[in-house]
Amino acid sequence: MPSTFSSLLPFLLFAFVASITPGPTNILVLSNSARYGFKAALPIIFGACASAALIVLLTGYGLGESFSQRPLLLMTFQWGGVAWLTFLAWKIFCAPVETPVANQPDDKHRRLGLWGAAGLQLINPKTWMMALAVVSVFAVHGKNHMVHVLYLSVVFFLVSIPCVGFWAALGTGSSRMLTSPRSMQHFNRCMGLVLLSSAWISLIV
Repeated sequence: MPSTFSSLLPFLLFAFVASITPGPTNILVLSNSARYGFKAALPIIFGACASAALIVLLTGYGLGESFSQRPLLLMTFQWGGVAWLTFLAWKIFCAPVETPVANQPDDKHRRLGLWGAAGLQLINPKTWMMALAVVSVFAVHGKNHMVHVLYLSVVFFLVSIPCVGFWAALGTGSSRMLTSPRSMQHFNRCMGLVLLSSAWISLIV
């Protein structure tokens, strides 16, 4: 287990970069916060970050090794995730063009939500590749492996919360410019294309 600042710092930097760089989850957080406000994005942030930390934990506890030994299973899983993210990108691209109103009651059923965000991480190729990198690079091997992986997953969760929250804040700020149906349509189409790009890039890099 990292016990000094120098040994913990590389993982903190990795977790920061992995959490704050553009990806499917951050794009969806930005899109939802722009439409419904920062408060409505909080369950999405928590669900996404908790699910990512859980994936790190499961990968370190043996799931990652299963993927390594079954490349066809991993490829099938990745393509399934990209297909679902492509569908979400299309839904955003074609979303209604009415001016967004934060916390609008009749739009509630279209929000991603805590469980939706958590489920999204389970099919997000970028999240699984990140978890595999965490376990292979930063986790120690031996009798303390299990405890160390748990430690890394908790640290990753704590780092990712403000990073994903940053994207929600960006979305809330951008909503001030979305004052007409036309501007909302441009925003939806832009977010749909960005989500589509991030999904496919996560598969090929």
